[in-house]
Amino acid sequence: MEKTIEEKNKALVLEAFNAAFNARDDSAYERYWSPDYIQHSAHIPPGREGLRGLIAQCPQDMIYESGLIMAEGEYVMVHGRFSNIGALKAWVTLDIVRIENGLLAEHWDVIQDEASQSDSVSGLPMFGDKFSEA
Repeated sequence: MEKTIEEKNKALVLEAFNAAFNARDDSAYERYWSPDYIQHSAHIPPGREGLRGLIAQCPQDMIYESGLIMAEGEYVMVHGRFSNIGALKAWVTLDIVRIENGLLAEHWDVIQDEASQSDSVSGLPMFGDKFSEA
């Protein structure tokens, strides 16, 4: 059975994020990101070279873990966690990516420090059982 465009796009984003953030594959940027990549993040310089430069500056033991992922047409939204980022707390992110011609073409994000279960007013961890408490 053939995969839907949403399934293909979700797999593409997860593969790209893993290659860039976890494997530190320097060829990932040309393979997965459009040469005309548009970056809307306040933390990342423009274009795929901006992303490459940012990741090169991150600690080598940084880990990206994906959580919930959703897609509609050319848009993919993934809830994730960056740990070992050189800060006191991990970052929890929501990344929105637009896919065009099989490449990541545009990106928006929301980033926050992770709240532990004991720090949370609700008493619940931010991801249920998906991520362990730091």
